[in-house]
Amino acid sequence: MAKYIIDSHAHIFPQKIAEKATINIGKFYDIVMDLNGSVDMLLAQAEKVGITKSVVHSVATVPQQVCSINDFIHSQVELYPDKFIGFASLHPDMEGLSEEVDRIISMGLKGIKLHPDFQNFAIDEDRACRMYEIVDGRLPFLFHTGDYRYKYSNPDIMGRVADMFPNTKFIAAHFGGWSEWDKAAECLPGKKNVWVDCSSSFFQLTPERARELVYLFGVDRVFFGTDYPMWTAKGELDFLKSMNLPCEDMEKILWRNINDFLSLGLE
Repeated sequence: MAKYIIDSHAHIFPQKIAEKATINIGKFYDIVMDLNGSVDMLLAQAEKVGITKSVVHSVATVPQQVCSINDFIHSQVELYPDKFIGFASLHPDMEGLSEEVDRIISMGLKGIKLHPDFQNFAIDEDRACRMYEIVDGRLPFLFHTGDYRYKYSNPDIMGRVADMFPNTKFIAAHFGGWSEWDKAAECLPGKKNVWVDCSSSFFQLTPERARELVYLFGVDRVFFGTDYPMWTAKGELDFLKSMNLPCEDMEKILWRNINDFLSLGLE
């Protein structure tokens, strides 16, 4: 299909809590989870369909979890340096935020993943903006964006944050707005510091609508992602194939865009 495939959105958990964490995610979204969130299963999924690398992360639902999660993500990148690219976690209420950002950078993690619905903060709150100010453009942020049930990270708020911090790169997951794809299509295209991934979107979109969104956001600004353990890699790739994109555009979505975004050096 492509020279490389990079999954730009994958959650992993330590083995002892992986199954419980995955079940809780399924309950939150009212989705039956067939995968278990473990590192081993992610690697097996990737090998089965030829995924070269995965961007891995986890979310600190309370401030006290941040350092241990970042240690875990770093340890897995150290174990699988050819397979994993690590994104760190932060929490707006944590102590020592500036010091943790410096530590994240020193560990070689490549970005910061936030899930405002799980962490209970709006992405334009003062306490959230303090995180962006401290990071100061040194790392990109990957947000879960959108949810019709909440107002933490809806597309209009994402657009406002992007305008407030023009020198910070933001990845708005789920085509910019999980369950709010039409609103995302209105608010986010044209934002110079916003990219999107297509994770956890195909299950609700037709191939035709997904294709429209790709070109609305710009084919250079869309990353492939599975949102493991939400969906199987095979299912997500099969849907992407059904969109009948030109080979050059498939290459961009599957690896070239995220390769350039994170300066991974693949050629």
